[in-house]
Amino acid sequence: MRKKNFFAGPSVLPLEVLEEIRDQIVDYNGEGLSMIEASHRGGMFEEMYDECLATFRRLLGIPEDYDVYFLGGGATLQFAMIPMNFLLPGKSADYAKTGSWSNKAASDAAKIGCVNVFFDGKESNYTTLPSVKDIRPSEDACYLYLCSNETIGGIEWQDFPDTGNVPLIADMSSDILSRPVDVSKFAMIYGGVQKNLGPAGATFIIMRKDMLERRNDNLPAYLDYSLHAKNKGLYNTPPVFSIWAVKLVLDWVEKNGGPEGMLERAKRKSKLIYDVIDSSSFFRSPVDKAFRSRMNIVFRLPSEDLEKKFVAEATEEGMLGLKGHRSVGGLRASLYNALKEEDVVALRDFMLDFEKKNG
Repeated sequence: MRKKNFFAGPSVLPLEVLEEIRDQIVDYNGEGLSMIEASHRGGMFEEMYDECLATFRRLLGIPEDYDVYFLGGGATLQFAMIPMNFLLPGKSADYAKTGSWSNKAASDAAKIGCVNVFFDGKESNYTTLPSVKDIRPSEDACYLYLCSNETIGGIEWQDFPDTGNVPLIADMSSDILSRPVDVSKFAMIYGGVQKNLGPAGATFIIMRKDMLERRNDNLPAYLDYSLHAKNKGLYNTPPVFSIWAVKLVLDWVEKNGGPEGMLERAKRKSKLIYDVIDSSSFFRSPVDKAFRSRMNIVFRLPSEDLEKKFVAEATEEGMLGLKGHRSVGGLRASLYNALKEEDVVALRDFMLDFEKKNG
């Protein structure tokens, strides 16, 4: 019997995708070899890859003047690649520090050039966000950077600022395809795939082509976006297994209503848990209601001992991944696209029962 997977990443995948990988892992579509042992130069890999990129474009409505491809190195490599390419000498970049991941991105950028922190959520312990209407990029900013959803703090931008001529760059690792997004508002969207799109190993890059004209052109090969754009991400051997699985997940998303369908799922699932929290004095969420994440719900109990007991008993019931991140403690339930609604119902019922016994 499969466990109920609430891990924040690597995270739950659609069962149909896992079964297809199982069935095709040895002999891909009768080709006589596995996808993960085939050359990435032409042949069955490139056919699959092109289908993957086309589906990604279709689902997000990515305009033709954007490049789309995958890299290795995880989203963390992008923390450095972005400023290395776009934070030019004598200029600055605007960063919103809204939690662990954007803080790390800002820290790496500050080692490369001048960073202007236009919002720092430290005072509120990263539990709220600014109004997008109040965000004004600096005049000399090379770009404005934000993380659309902070997995550790459970906080999510519900809308995005209009940055005018200043390019907007977003890390969407943990909420990509959980809702429709107007890609044209962004100069670049990127993210690790291991939270909502597939297994760990690949990072998606969506970049407006004119950004390459703004870049530093004196970089080592792998760190230069223009080289990857010319080769659609195939300059070197790509993370083949991860990309193949992403392609299957994208097919699954498309069959299940696309980003609009995923948004409706996310609303239903997150409401099940937030309703318990909001109707209780036993559970509490530290996050500003206006910016609560639908993907990562963080909550606390009256004591750390009760939180440990909650995790232990939930684990006995087959619910995994409910311990909060080690940097903040507490509890966290990640409700990514592939998590079944009945698993969230089971968590809700467990929470109600736990409160009844321990409240």
